[in-house]
Amino acid sequence: MLSDVTTPQDLDDRFRESLAALAAPSHRSDPARPVAEDSTLTGAQLLDLFDAQVTSRQLDLAGRWLRSFGEGYYTIGSAGHEGNAAVAAALRPTDPALLHYRSGAFYCVRAAQADPSAPAVPPSASAVPSGESAAETAPPSAPSVPAVPPSASAVPSRAPATETDPVARAGQPTDAAEAGHSAEAGPSGRSGAPPVPDLPETSEEEAAPGTPGEPASGPVTEGTDSPGGAGSFGGTGLPNGVGSPGAAAIDRRDGDTADAGANPEGQATVAGDQPAAVPLADSRPATVTVPAHGSGDGVGPDGIRMTGVKRPLPRAYADAARDVLRGMVASSQEPIAGGRHKVFGRADLAVVPTTSTIASHLPRAVGMGLAVERLRRLDARGEANRAGEEPEPAPWAADAIVVCSFGDASINHASATAAFNTAGWYDHTGLRIPVLFVCEDNGLGISVRSPQGWVATALRSKPGIRYFAADGADLVGTYEVAVEAAAWVRRHRRPAVLHLTTVRLMGHAGADAESAYRPAAEITADVVRDPVVATARRLVDAGLAGGPELLDRYDEIGWQVRRIAEEVLDEPKLADAAEVIAPLAPRRPVRVALAVADAGARVGGPDAVTRAEAFGGKPPELAGPLTLAQSINAALTDGLLSHPQMAVFGEDVAAKGGVYGVTKGLRDRFGAARVFDTLLDETSILGLGLGAGLAGMLPVPEIQYLAYLHNAEDQLRGEAATMRFFSQGALRNPMVVRVAGLAYQEGFGGHFHNDNSVAVLRDVPGLVIAVPARPDDAAAMLRTCLASATVDGSVCVFLEPIALYHTRDLYTDGDGEWLADYADPGAWAGGHVPVGRARVYGVGSAEDVTIITFGNGVRMSLRAASALADEGIGSRVVDLRWLAPLPVADLIREAAATGRVLVVDETRRSGGVGEGVIAALVDAGYVGAARRVAAVDSFVPLGPAARQVLVSEEAITQGARTLLAR
Repeated sequence: MLSDVTTPQDLDDRFRESLAALAAPSHRSDPARPVAEDSTLTGAQLLDLFDAQVTSRQLDLAGRWLRSFGEGYYTIGSAGHEGNAAVAAALRPTDPALLHYRSGAFYCVRAAQADPSAPAVPPSASAVPSGESAAETAPPSAPSVPAVPPSASAVPSRAPATETDPVARAGQPTDAAEAGHSAEAGPSGRSGAPPVPDLPETSEEEAAPGTPGEPASGPVTEGTDSPGGAGSFGGTGLPNGVGSPGAAAIDRRDGDTADAGANPEGQATVAGDQPAAVPLADSRPATVTVPAHGSGDGVGPDGIRMTGVKRPLPRAYADAARDVLRGMVASSQEPIAGGRHKVFGRADLAVVPTTSTIASHLPRAVGMGLAVERLRRLDARGEANRAGEEPEPAPWAADAIVVCSFGDASINHASATAAFNTAGWYDHTGLRIPVLFVCEDNGLGISVRSPQGWVATALRSKPGIRYFAADGADLVGTYEVAVEAAAWVRRHRRPAVLHLTTVRLMGHAGADAESAYRPAAEITADVVRDPVVATARRLVDAGLAGGPELLDRYDEIGWQVRRIAEEVLDEPKLADAAEVIAPLAPRRPVRVALAVADAGARVGGPDAVTRAEAFGGKPPELAGPLTLAQSINAALTDGLLSHPQMAVFGEDVAAKGGVYGVTKGLRDRFGAARVFDTLLDETSILGLGLGAGLAGMLPVPEIQYLAYLHNAEDQLRGEAATMRFFSQGALRNPMVVRVAGLAYQEGFGGHFHNDNSVAVLRDVPGLVIAVPARPDDAAAMLRTCLASATVDGSVCVFLEPIALYHTRDLYTDGDGEWLADYADPGAWAGGHVPVGRARVYGVGSAEDVTIITFGNGVRMSLRAASALADEGIGSRVVDLRWLAPLPVADLIREAAATGRVLVVDETRRSGGVGEGVIAALVDAGYVGAARRVAAVDSFVPLGPAARQVLVSEEAITQGARTLLAR
């Protein structure tokens, strides 16, 4: 009897009751044939997907079991969402996937697809353009995959019938751009990219998976891998598939060995039927060592009954289960985050870990789509990276699409709105972004309901994004719609959304008491729509298995998952702080310095002619002293020359050249593909950068004003800075974010254009924060940031003081002492500025006081030091240059030289940079005198009132006098 809260035992009881009620099939069908007349999914493939669904379900049960005795740390499960197994099956293992936290079945299928020992998914499964017949596109030996809408049975029960109505979907309005993308597929059945001026269309490479549908033959030796190995099912042989003929044996992880459950011929059969067709997963089983208490029917530690009948589990699914369970117990051997977080991710599976559940990964997905398409076109034109100059791009296939999944509640988040809008905005302009959004709609965001019909209405209304819908409880129907959606995105290189109706079983997480906000009848209704039960019923109706066989399969997978859970409990955890932070932000200063030197050697040598042309025949080192803005402009030009994958983008950076002229002329020099304007949304700008970096580019986005960054801080904190941390360095998103900021603008003020708040940036672990004050430092530091991003995958914020952009003088009008010459490329190595190194100016005797400052404070402090020198006071002015990491060694040395420290902090007194400087000195044992001069804890007001709250030269000189008077 179900309670008003669906517990693991409730779900298990109901599953058993449902399968027990299934009548034995009246006949046995050939698993190599499609499961229905209107479907391309074979019986063997459906059985494989059932295994993936069951593995996911048993992982959820195992997670609750681990938590019951304090050994598991994550109980948000995938129960009710197992229909996403069909979405994974409709994609290719080379399609990058950003998954939300209910993606267990998807992950299992992706692991099987990418397993080199497993037969491939039919190559036509995700390449058939909409409107073309499978016969025209499928290879002769592969099961055909027509681009037809799902059957009527796929209509979600909570959604209007028109969501999956073939006529309604086929009749969706299409714009002129879409009409122009209706070219027929080429002879190979692969469709080309949409035509773009000056960019040749490219076609997909044919996959050659051997001869799908043919069983392997030959004897199977017990305990060894064999190309024809297959597992038993119901005592007769499971049509989990057969190994591809001649497939090489591959060592198993964790010492797994093959089970002797295959028949002597190595052919997978059901009750004497014909050999199975090519499956979706590897059929070779993992080692099956059932605990002694599982040798017969019994009750597991959490009260769930297990029969313990020995059945093999496909190796890929066993490996996927081990990955997930390792994440649940925070094992340091977990393959992506190494025990730092429970995520779905593995670099070799093209599954990108996402650390947030609330849509923050959607902007990145759009950026990846943009970058994947750009890199595809560069490859088609032969303009890929020059050997030895850049890391190789991420191994996305030339025609890859990006898939990004999320829950229905997430569509209301600002990050999701930004991503949908950006994808549609670029589509409207004709720029192609091949992203498939997958909204898994269970109707709830923890306890908050999505209003009836709201999700479908909202997703249908997104301009530029094609809408598809399916019932996630109908695995076959979901597969057909997912195939159609993926093929449409792949062919047209345009965004689409797949609205997948699901249910949520066992609540949001282990501690969630659903009875507080859901009536028992509603909970029961969701259990009735259990997608795993629905798949079992489909298998029985199709004559592929009987209820008892499927229940045995469920129990055996449960025991094997439980066995793996017991094994991972003993694996080591992260043991110390150094181990935890090891992948966070590696610093290889020698390699960075070499990269800067190499860049100088290239642009000053082999690329000298190209460089001269880019600068109009007058390189900046011959142009005389430059301002800060001019120096940054020249360094960006040199960066675009020496880093072929670099792109500069943001609001107004291209046509206008930036609101302060810093990027003036860059688009004319390098073209709109490398320097381009974006829409006005900081979340989307950073998301584009995140995705581009992950796809192999070197993005340099601009945030127009520091105050605007606060709209999108989580893209830096939760997405950018965490990528290396949660992937153990396997994935990275190198990026240099240029931000115009800080105060002291004359004649153009107010809070948004004079923001002095950087505390949120300094709090982000691993983030590099550069604040150049002088033109010569700006160019050198920008080169360092570009090299650090390239070499170490660093995420850098290059904070440019607006008030110093066009400053020319230091002490008196016309002295030109704030200008600086631009370094010749041959001098870049000698003038290299390492991350975390300060610059020191000696004024007067330089023996009385050490002034530590940055940004606008450098100029003010030098002017104040000059005034103090007239009074006989010698000063050392230390320009931090880097706010993160702070140049601690330089600070300690210069502080100790005088024994008196004045910290000049143009940011606020509370949470400002000065707090960190003082703390660093105290931690290092500094015992001299120290004093701070900082801005008042206030927003920066408009006009002359700003002088009342900001640091002034007079405050600096008075602070130094007071310090010396102690």
